[in-house]
Amino acid sequence: MDIPERPTAGLVIRYAFLWRDEADDGREEARKDRPAAVVVAIPKDDRTQVIVAPITHSPPDDSAAAIELTADVKRQLGLDDATSWLRADELNRFTWPGYDLRPVPGRDTVVYGKLPPGLYTQLKNRIVEIERAAREGRKPRRIVDRD
Repeated sequence: MDIPERPTAGLVIRYAFLWRDEADDGREEARKDRPAAVVVAIPKDDRTQVIVAPITHSPPDDSAAAIELTADVKRQLGLDDATSWLRADELNRFTWPGYDLRPVPGRDTVVYGKLPPGLYTQLKNRIVEIERAAREGRKPRRIVDRD
């Protein structure tokens, strides 16, 4: 299976994403594999720390915390036609490559493709806003460490 040596920001991978409520319930394994976008990849010694944001079909409770993907972006990534959101309010952190990477269905790689630069910038800006609100105590922080 093809796994990039070093992931880059905006890369969309297949990943066993663990939601915060699953982690709070004591789960260590995700219920489902899904596409997730690499938000940041930080080289650290001979490993890389990665933070990913999930792509889901479930509508968000807070529309400001998610970005609806356009049909063109979904087609470019090879995703299905159902409505999908890129969530900025739920994140996972892990050491690359990590045991939760999964092959894209029908392909010998974990990579779907890359987010368009403008969409990646939107995601990054939403995450910064949400993190600022969490530091100020206005919203809970929703990152799950998977290491």
